[in-house]
Amino acid sequence: MRPRNILIVVAAVVIVALLALSFLDQLLVDYLWYGRLGFGGVFNTTVGAEIAIFLIVWLVAFAAIFVSGLIAIGSSRNHERLRVVRRPDEMVEVNLPELIRVLGERVPWRVIAAGGAALLALFAAQGEASSWFTYLKGLYGVPFGIVEQAFGNDIGFYIFTVPLLEEMRDLFLMLIVLSAGMAIAVYWARGALDFKESPPRVSPGAAGHLSVLLGLFFIQRAMSYWLGRFDLLLHTDGVVFGLRYVDRILWQPGLWLLVVLSLVAAAMCIYNAREGGLRIPVAAFVIVFGPALIMNFIQPVIERLWVKPDELRVEKPYLERNIAATRHAYKLDTVDVKPFAGQGTLTPAALEQDEATVKNIRLWDPRPLIDTYRQLQEIRTYYDFRDVDIDRYWIEGKYTEVMLSPREMNIDQLPDTAQTWVNQHLKFTHGAGLAMSPVNKKDTEGLPVFYVKDIPAVSNVGLKVDQPALYFGEARDNYAVVDSATPEFDYPKGADNVFSYYAGSGGVPVAGFFRRLLFSIFFRDINLLVTENIVDKSKIMIRRNIADRIAYIAPFLNLDRDPYAVVLNGRMVWIVDCYTTSDHYPYSQRNADGINYIRNSVKVVVDAYTGDTDFYVSDPEDPIIKTWQRVFPTMLKPMSAMASDMRAHIRYPEDFFLIQADTYRTYHMTDPQVFYNREDLWGFPRESYAGQTVPMSPYYVIMRLPGEAHAEYMLMLPMTPSGRDNMISWMAARCDGADYGHLFEYSFSKDKLFYGPYQIQARINQNPEISRQLSLWNQMGSKVLLGNLLVIPIQDSLLYVEPLFIRAENGQLPELQRVVASYSDRVVMGDTLDLTMTALFQNAAPLAPTIAKAIANETAPQSLAQGTVPAKADMQSAAQHYNRAMDAIRAGDWTAFGTEMKALGDELSKQSDSGHP
Repeated sequence: MRPRNILIVVAAVVIVALLALSFLDQLLVDYLWYGRLGFGGVFNTTVGAEIAIFLIVWLVAFAAIFVSGLIAIGSSRNHERLRVVRRPDEMVEVNLPELIRVLGERVPWRVIAAGGAALLALFAAQGEASSWFTYLKGLYGVPFGIVEQAFGNDIGFYIFTVPLLEEMRDLFLMLIVLSAGMAIAVYWARGALDFKESPPRVSPGAAGHLSVLLGLFFIQRAMSYWLGRFDLLLHTDGVVFGLRYVDRILWQPGLWLLVVLSLVAAAMCIYNAREGGLRIPVAAFVIVFGPALIMNFIQPVIERLWVKPDELRVEKPYLERNIAATRHAYKLDTVDVKPFAGQGTLTPAALEQDEATVKNIRLWDPRPLIDTYRQLQEIRTYYDFRDVDIDRYWIEGKYTEVMLSPREMNIDQLPDTAQTWVNQHLKFTHGAGLAMSPVNKKDTEGLPVFYVKDIPAVSNVGLKVDQPALYFGEARDNYAVVDSATPEFDYPKGADNVFSYYAGSGGVPVAGFFRRLLFSIFFRDINLLVTENIVDKSKIMIRRNIADRIAYIAPFLNLDRDPYAVVLNGRMVWIVDCYTTSDHYPYSQRNADGINYIRNSVKVVVDAYTGDTDFYVSDPEDPIIKTWQRVFPTMLKPMSAMASDMRAHIRYPEDFFLIQADTYRTYHMTDPQVFYNREDLWGFPRESYAGQTVPMSPYYVIMRLPGEAHAEYMLMLPMTPSGRDNMISWMAARCDGADYGHLFEYSFSKDKLFYGPYQIQARINQNPEISRQLSLWNQMGSKVLLGNLLVIPIQDSLLYVEPLFIRAENGQLPELQRVVASYSDRVVMGDTLDLTMTALFQNAAPLAPTIAKAIANETAPQSLAQGTVPAKADMQSAAQHYNRAMDAIRAGDWTAFGTEMKALGDELSKQSDSGHP
């Protein structure tokens, strides 16, 4: 063999060896990792399914392609015309590349066909093995218990079985194409197929062989048309999603006709293997695709002459199916609809009765708060707050809504000189604690009042964070070696640093040459193999990003975009909501992401210190999660196995609620006529933020529902008529206890106008005194940010509250400076919520100007509860002194400032002496 050919063979062997080594390395790392997490059974099931599917498909594909190649070799035996060079100066024509020519001289054609078939079969097998979850769903699918009307099948047939049949249909087509490719290559190589002639010359044997393959293609088309009947339930063209009138009278019988015609065409092509020629194959194409083309022309005629003139009556049965199926698929058929007349009148006494609601009104907006956290609590540049989560805790005996953000390590922020391998993987390995503040409090400077802060974590409300280290979180994935010879950076302490060693059970043991080599290959990092920092007890932590971690364990789940951290028994854990979805639910409208069925079926808990990951089934009635419970019986735990103090932090996920609310905008209409005319289409409210108009996001609140005895944690969102800004209803999802997941809609009275958030913001901006103050702030080197405008239902009334933040033009420290509230026809702005509410619900006429200043923080709650406020004249006098003091400090006149503050103090003392609170 020539040296060049030897090099080619050696290179091929090396490439195959490297691919095999990489595959085995990945497999062994996964085996160790799954075993460490206690998911050895999941690994065995998943890998077993992949290997079984790969081997079966590879064997079938190899057999099909190899047999096709053998037939081609036998049929072209008398047509081989290989010509090789006899003399250096002899000019000859060759019709094969050099490599194939050399192989044809020295290797039997059957061996070449076997090698080609083995290689081509790998492509088919690899693709099918990656779809292992489709096969397992099809084999273990659980019935829905709901029968679809058009074909009489259980919904589970469409969710589980149809995708598997579609996978097999596509595999069948791929095998036909690969087998045809092998046959054509052999015929061309051996001279039985010549493309240089016009028309191409084809030997009788090649023509017969290709005719049989064409017959198999028409069998595949018959299978495709048979499955296409079920696709009629999953398409949209007009007012109905799913089966329509024209589908029932034209395409249902028409597709059966195409199935029969395809089988006839297949028989004709197979018969043509004896006859030869192109006449019969051309006729077969005409027999199948001619009627299909005719039906496509007939469809618009039927729609124009029979459907459009009386569309509502004709499509009504299918509209009813569409509405019912969509509401069930998005879990909207259980929405509890209640009237909200909005005829109530709020009084100080009513507010006192709903004190839990009022005291938990969220003033801090997560968007500016994240900047405030970063400025005040990142401590060092390599720490990072990624986002702000909202949760509730029992603090000092009160059910309290809080905002919090874990302090994660961001090694990308290390100085360039510190971006060493040791620093990235052995020393700077984890974050430190969190920042937590109540949603409704600020200090005198407009900054958050921290319940948990600093490093080490400090809490003045009894929240303990005994283990603040975060090895697992939302930061980008970066492996870490713990318990190494190098101590880990734990936290900064003044000008010094505190170091420690990992004391948990997380990570995979990495000591020993074999394991170091294994992970060195896995990460393509030679340092893991040569470093002396890895000792006997060292462990390596991989897949530390919690989203990647969960997706790797359970790729059949869709993850919520917003994991949230929970402080529990001195430790920190992450809770991640996961969804089961499908795009094959009959008649159900697909959303923008292409799905038409969704359930929040799983809650995943990840320990931030150890990485321990637990899956809890939160919707045990979901047939899809029941199916996966059959596949992985030890992986998915019931919610009853979750600790009760952990269940107290479960919340209804915002992503799921948004999908439901978006669907409900249309599918709250259950009457087919109203739905057809889109008479009551809804939209999401608008709000202004940072100079832009954006859709309003759902928000978590603690509030007492009308008619309920206690306040509870819930997620809510107002709704508006499509294209308008007034409110039409509000939706909410309950999050606590046995009522978790209860969706309801409070439908507003149609004979009264209810202001929407955008309209309230417009009224705020149009208030002369407030507008003047905002303009003044915006001209003094600062920028005003209006936060989330919250609509708070209290009894049978609506209260609107919006925080106002001030941020330096070039700064990143927003301060909560004012609170704006609106009720009925009044808009009031004050320093604090208490003072704003006092001014808003006073018995006297509105103040002029309608800006309630901070007169005495400790007196406002008492006066509000008692339904009394300082006399109007006294309030105006004190406010004037306060305003003049603020004007003086802006002008830099400290003398005038001191004079006015003294006058303000005298005024307050006088009010106290006269008996005013």
